[in-house]
Amino acid sequence: MREETAAELETDLHSPMEEREEKETGIMGQEQEDQGKCQEQPASMNTQNSLKAKEEKGMKEGEMKKEMEVEMELEAEVKVELCQSVPGLQMSFIRGTDLFGYVGIEAVLDQMRRKTMKAGLEFNIMVVGQSGLGKSTLVNTLFKSKVSRKSCTPNYEEKISKTVKLHSVSHVIEEKGVKMKLTVIDTPGFGDQINNDNCWEPIVKHVNEQYEKYLREELHINRKKRIPDSRVHCCIYFIPATGHRLRPIDVEFMKRLGKIVSIVPVIAKADTLTIEERQEFKETIRQDLAANGIRVYPQKEYDEDSEERILNDRIRESIPFAVVGTDKEHQVNGNKVLGRKTKWGIIEVENVAHCEFANLRDLLIRSHLQDLKDVTHDVHYESYRVQRLNESNMSVSELGLSAWPLENRCADKCESDSHL
Repeated sequence: MREETAAELETDLHSPMEEREEKETGIMGQEQEDQGKCQEQPASMNTQNSLKAKEEKGMKEGEMKKEMEVEMELEAEVKVELCQSVPGLQMSFIRGTDLFGYVGIEAVLDQMRRKTMKAGLEFNIMVVGQSGLGKSTLVNTLFKSKVSRKSCTPNYEEKISKTVKLHSVSHVIEEKGVKMKLTVIDTPGFGDQINNDNCWEPIVKHVNEQYEKYLREELHINRKKRIPDSRVHCCIYFIPATGHRLRPIDVEFMKRLGKIVSIVPVIAKADTLTIEERQEFKETIRQDLAANGIRVYPQKEYDEDSEERILNDRIRESIPFAVVGTDKEHQVNGNKVLGRKTKWGIIEVENVAHCEFANLRDLLIRSHLQDLKDVTHDVHYESYRVQRLNESNMSVSELGLSAWPLENRCADKCESDSHL
């Protein structure tokens, strides 16, 4: 047996040069195939470049090349694992032209659309301004239906409230299969008194109460699958068309409310001003807003990309919107249009040359409705949530008590201990 083993070793050691070359080329071919399979992955492109650079340097010995290839294969496997485990470490973009065939990633948009159509969406809008500025008419014109409290309440009698009271009216609007629960919050009594000190406090209290209500729903151990959203997504503030500067009540209201809700200022009944007076008034209001540090929607710091910045810059140049509202139709050149009839002619509400109502409607509904909801949730509600949780943590640490006095004391104490 020893002699046979020795003979086999001698034959292996003294094998012809051609056989050794064939073995080496076979090994090299196998390694190159493995390398090609590894290079198909986007994360190993750097490995391929490094291998080519090392091959060009003249490392042609078979054993050295084999060892280097094994090492580089191991390194490529580590890089692929790092790509999968550490997001953002290495990223490659694969476009539709680089795919082998249709994958179906775009179908997720149809899935999202079906879920949204089935569940519907919620939008809560608040209108603030003194009586007689056309708040109810403008809301009816925006949604082309009678959605204001004044229009849908039977036996409604207009009375000047002694104090600011908030009234909410909800409707379900359906258009092409998409359902939206619209809530219009009216603020009668605002700015109608002789003494208007602190007339904004009921409005601030209402906005914060909706944030508090949503926060408590989030802190429940067994949360609802979909929390009812009663938060104010947008506040339309009506400025009277005086042609002068902003009034002190306008400055104080927008300065305080701009920190907790998205405000869109509008010039009410803009048809009482000429085109030149309207432009001068708009420029004066923009100067007053900048001088007093008033934040109106859309804010520059919320622009996500250059395309959105260009669109929002165009909107910011038009703020405040000079609008005219009406719910009556008239014949103009054989077509029915929404407008106000005067003895000089018909003011077309949806004609950009007459007023900026179309721009306001596009902002609120057609282009920025979802963004208004996102800003409310991600910015205004988030700041309120952080403030309340910090207050709760301080109360718990200092007093050893739960900072959320709700009806069910025991259950809510467990919730605050687990979440806070």
